[in-house]
Amino acid sequence: MARLNVNPTRMELKKLKARLSTAVRGHKLLKDKSDEMVRRFSVLIRENRRLRLEVEKEMAECQKEFAFAAGLLSPEALLKALSQPSSHVDARFDTQNIMSVDVPKIEVTAQESDGYPYAFSEITGEADYAVKRTAKLVESLLRLAEVEKAVAMLAVEIERNKRRVNALEYVMIPQIEETIKYITGKLEENDRAATTRLMKVKSMMQQE
Repeated sequence: MARLNVNPTRMELKKLKARLSTAVRGHKLLKDKSDEMVRRFSVLIRENRRLRLEVEKEMAECQKEFAFAAGLLSPEALLKALSQPSSHVDARFDTQNIMSVDVPKIEVTAQESDGYPYAFSEITGEADYAVKRTAKLVESLLRLAEVEKAVAMLAVEIERNKRRVNALEYVMIPQIEETIKYITGKLEENDRAATTRLMKVKSMMQQE
């Protein structure tokens, strides 16, 4: 491991020891943060999978309902009857903080209408089930979008945090430790050389 390019002085040694202490403490904090983010990420992944399976299953059922209704009506009549929404959805978009990551938060308020956007004489009862089922699907879709976006943002932050942890663990901390070892050795060598010179001067003075 290459050491840092610094002068081997006691002042630099003191600075490096303080820097090493800060780096070790920072590494521990980032590692703890990374572990907690992975735990939160795992929870969201399971929630995302559950929601996606539910939404995909419900969408398949809605498609079956519409296909059955379309088989009993002409495409023009079905399109005309379903061209107006049967429910209203209010969505309030905000953010929530998960381990210093601002992920989206969607609060959904669904308002179902009392009736259908068409006259019962214009369309069959099979379409009623499809319309009602689809109206309830909107809230689940928004919730799925919220969770999937949070998962994507956490994945990016986990990867970024992992790079920081690795940079501290495998680059910065070893470099500082190697430099401290080098400076310590140099200072000890200088001390031995100074002691040797003093002993030699003392010996010369005694001989005189």
